[in-house]
Amino acid sequence: MTSELPSGSGARASTGRRRRGEAIDGVLLLDKPQGMTSNAALQSAKRLLDAAKAGHTGTLDPLATGLLPLCFGEATKFSGYLLDADKAYTARLKLGVRTTTGDAEGEALAVRPVAVDAAGLDVALEGFRGEIDQVPPMHSALKRDGRPLYAYARAGVEVERDARRVTIYDLAWRDLANDEVTIDVTCSKGTYVRVLAEDIGTALGCGAHLVALRRTRIGPFRIEDSVDLDALADCEAAERRRLLKPIDTLIGALPAVRLAVGPAADAFRRGQAVPAGARPGDLVRVYADTVFLGVGEGLPDASVQPRRVVVPARPS
Repeated sequence: MTSELPSGSGARASTGRRRRGEAIDGVLLLDKPQGMTSNAALQSAKRLLDAAKAGHTGTLDPLATGLLPLCFGEATKFSGYLLDADKAYTARLKLGVRTTTGDAEGEALAVRPVAVDAAGLDVALEGFRGEIDQVPPMHSALKRDGRPLYAYARAGVEVERDARRVTIYDLAWRDLANDEVTIDVTCSKGTYVRVLAEDIGTALGCGAHLVALRRTRIGPFRIEDSVDLDALADCEAAERRRLLKPIDTLIGALPAVRLAVGPAADAFRRGQAVPAGARPGDLVRVYADTVFLGVGEGLPDASVQPRRVVVPARPS
């Protein structure tokens, strides 16, 4: 998928130095297209916004589509807080076929007849709600001895992996037809929906693999509020900027404390602990009036020690 890029993207300034883009701060909720890596989607959005600095909050496989929050400028400092967020997906499973990768990109390992009805599907899904153990797939970016597991898999080597405890908060099916079933999943961080699809197939006695995956929610962000690359390319530059959400939406679940504008706020920005009435050990959003300053941690004396601080944009 190609997207129109700003005519100035990649140009060199009159000094001979490559343009670095503008200092843009905020969060873009992107609807990633199928077949594109998360990094390629990030770079396309970065060029369209003419942003100097950008990062994402965890990747989606090229096969997957859906919600990919992208961080720009100072927001990149806070992207890690979203990695622990719960996520929701809609997935389509092909029953009766197991593949080498657990998804449609792999070769068939086994083909079995399918005799699955609604009642049997209900029983199978019930066994996966709540806390479950998952063994990470070989075709994943999880590293062993500095190498991603998929590198071993491509070399024909399988390494031992420890099972990991994850939580399936909600799991329901919405359609069963033509040996395919569509499921909605809400889960904790670290859940591999591809592995869940394979395990559901095993529980049904016929095997299964993932043929489509769409992320619909991550933390407080929902797919309904996202924009795709084509729509972003069609926007005027000012409209693209207006699509950005404030930095502090990344950490909206944290309690907020407010400092007086002046010496206390200035000291926090310089990395100094300031009185704020926070509980020891709590992470908090810190504001000077309504201006977001960053994230701090409560100390035993009820002061707040800065952990991540927003650097104000310099006047142009």
